[in-house]
Amino acid sequence: MAKVVTTSLDYARPKRPLPVRLFNRVAKMRRSTLSAEHLLDRARRKTGLSDLGDEWIMTPLGVLIDSINREANLHPLGKIIQARRIEDLLSAHLRTRALLAARPQIVEREIEHIIVIAGLQRTGTTTLHRLIASDGRMRAMCSWEAMSAAHLRGERSKDTAKRIAQAKRAQQMLGYLSPDFFAVHPVEYDAPEEDILLLDHCFMSQSWEALLRVPSYAKWLEDADHERAYRYLEDMLKLMLFARQETCWVIKSPHHAEYLDVVLKVFPQAHVVLTHRDPLVATPSFLSMVAHGWGLSSDIIDTSEIASHWVAKIERMMRHVLTVRKTADPARFIDIAYDDLVQNPIHELARIYKRVGITFDDAARKSAEATLRTNTQHRYGRHRYTLESFGISRDALDERFGFYRRACHVPYE
Repeated sequence: MAKVVTTSLDYARPKRPLPVRLFNRVAKMRRSTLSAEHLLDRARRKTGLSDLGDEWIMTPLGVLIDSINREANLHPLGKIIQARRIEDLLSAHLRTRALLAARPQIVEREIEHIIVIAGLQRTGTTTLHRLIASDGRMRAMCSWEAMSAAHLRGERSKDTAKRIAQAKRAQQMLGYLSPDFFAVHPVEYDAPEEDILLLDHCFMSQSWEALLRVPSYAKWLEDADHERAYRYLEDMLKLMLFARQETCWVIKSPHHAEYLDVVLKVFPQAHVVLTHRDPLVATPSFLSMVAHGWGLSSDIIDTSEIASHWVAKIERMMRHVLTVRKTADPARFIDIAYDDLVQNPIHELARIYKRVGITFDDAARKSAEATLRTNTQHRYGRHRYTLESFGISRDALDERFGFYRRACHVPYE
């Protein structure tokens, strides 16, 4: 039997291949900063396109790049990774805008049903998302689509081979750069992925602060108006639904919990699924994920800062969800306990389908059962994490999140 790899608790010294360590050592004296104008120019030359729309995304992009340059403490390869990531996102945005301008009928189609999985981090959202997405009647975004929903330059509109190959290479590179990360959160090119990656295209998503130290950007994001970003997300979902037969979208991201009021405004037909898990377990699991994420691009991983930032943000998300639910239609919310999802996932799926108004037929059941057989826990390794690694007192955290445990009837694990 093969040995199960376990993730490291030594966040200050991420596992890295020798070539990466040598490159960072040689290139560390080079001083460079990211430039929004330079990256946009590169994206325009790469795509042969120039129109960003009204260019509103340049505001969040400017805030993000300023924060990266001043605060992120990127190592040399980290700067290259983030520059390439932003350039690719700008390129994807340009291609999307060009396609929507050429085919305005795309956004005219209504999204009939949409299931929004908005549970907090590490509460079973990925498992639930993949189970629902296994149903052929459901539309979910795959990782390769998140990189580029619109076709690449020189690629026919219905051809996906180049984009899939691009996503495969990205998956392989991530596995090479951070051997531990897949044990924490599997990123598979052909599997359903979080739609927060579509909000990355307009540079208004939590994913930046989960992967980088960008406190000023994170503060700006909390105070920003997110309706335009969610309108962009709606257009992207319609683009990916274009010329297909599915009638129900299923999307998921904890990001939606922080802006649930905007989600309900933009998607008035949505049913919101909220997964619940003991925060004394879910919180350190997510903090560990963030620490591993920071380690992709930086040598400086401050676990106490990660804890301070994200515990406050998780509390903000909890309180926002409870506030929104006070005035929203209760029929639009479906609560799923983590233990129930683990112990009897088919039953919980059937319950969700009934509330949404879609028949949970034999085909849906069989697809879900097949997904359960292939998406086994620890298939990439065992994720280790502790509250102590982040300097958090169990009693203090339990007291801080007690309002959520009581309101949502969350048991201890």
